[in-house]
Amino acid sequence: MADLEAAVRKLRAAQAGVPRAEERAARLVAEAREKVDQARAALVEEIRAADRDGVRQVDIVAATGYSRERVRQIIRDGDRA
Repeated sequence: MADLEAAVRKLRAAQAGVPRAEERAARLVAEAREKVDQARAALVEEIRAADRDGVRQVDIVAATGYSRERVRQIIRDGDRA
């Protein structure tokens, strides 16, 4: 009977850890998404700077992996700002 009670305690302890782990995971995901947003914003600024410096759009496309249309949109949106 002691083994059964010990197994129940282990299960309950493990179950109690799940919400804490989920909260930690949610924080990690939020932090990672924030880093992605910051890196994306920095890349947008670098694309616009490259365009201002006269870098050809085809070269920007090659460097970023973005489509030519996406590069145009980023540059065009920067012209409105």
